[in-house]
Order: sequence, then structure tokens, then C-alpha cells
Amino acid sequence: MRLLAVSGSLRRDSHNARLLRAAAQQLPPGAELEFYDGLKQIPPFDEDDEAHPGPEVERWRAAIDAADAVLIATPEYNSSLPGQLKNAVDWASRPKADAALRNKPIAVVGASKSMFGALWAQAELRKVLASAGARVLDAELAVATAHEAFDDDALIDPDLSEALGTITADLVEMARERSDAISRI
Repeated sequence: MRLLAVSGSLRRDSHNARLLRAAAQQLPPGAELEFYDGLKQIPPFDEDDEAHPGPEVERWRAAIDAADAVLIATPEYNSSLPGQLKNAVDWASRPKADAALRNKPIAVVGASKSMFGALWAQAELRKVLASAGARVLDAELAVATAHEAFDDDALIDPDLSEALGTITADLVEMARERSDAISRI
């Protein structure tokens, strides 16, 4: 079971990248997390380019297609999700009939230095992903004061760590159920 890990922050050592590395330590047996590192290279969405989106968009779509599920960790910028992450979702939502995100199991978590742990950004992202046709896990994990929340790549708070483990396990189960349903067709 392959999960694609996407950090909505472009900063290499972001709190959200750390959150994804913490998730990698909590995966159920038989699951692996593959980190997507090309978010920064995806060009702005332009419908004029849709027929020939370029190699970075094709790489992004192929990474989603190859994954059984996607785990996204988003920061919160100006009370919403980062523009580059929204842009990537837009590319992966088109063309609608065979979009990379269509029916893809996805979970959203987030971390920020604020007291709210990117709650608004997570809600916005779940809304956008659902609109794009993804199967979004109805769960959230808000890591507040993220600059104090980690010891290396592990969450310090055992309750947050347990919640992250539950979300990753639920996402893997959602992906397994989807895979089983597809194999019965």
C-alpha cells in the first residue's frame, strides 16, 4: 500500500514536512510513504495549457495515479491553504472525467505556529479536494505551536501522535477498501 506524502509548504524543513515524517513512523504494516518533492516546480494552472501541461504537471499527476492514497500536510497562510498547494490541486482535478484526484482516498493534516494548527487551511483544502472528486477522510489533525511540537521528527504530545497514527491507519484502510472494490469489478 503506497501513500503519497505532500507537504503544502515549500520550505524543505517545514513543520508540515516534519509532520509527514512523523506519519511515516506510524504507518501500519505493509504501508509505505513516498514523499513528493516537486510542488514548487508546478506551473500556475492555465486552461490554455491544459492539453499540454508540461513535464512537472505530468509528474505530479503520475505520482498521484501511482499512489493508493494521498496524505497532505498543509500550513496555513492568511487563514487559508497555500497558493501553490491549491494550484497543484487544480492541475490534478483536470480534466474532470479522468482526473488524478478522482476517487483517490486522501487525508489532510496540518501544522502551524499559531494556536489553531492550520484548522482553517485544512477545512479549505478538504472542501477543494472534495469538489475535485477525491474521497476525503473525515478527520483532522491540528498541530498548534508547531515550532514546539516536535522532538526530531516525532510529535511530543502522545495524544497528537496517537491521532496521527489513527488517521494514517484509517487512510490505509480506506485505500484498501477502494482497491478491493475495484478488483471486484
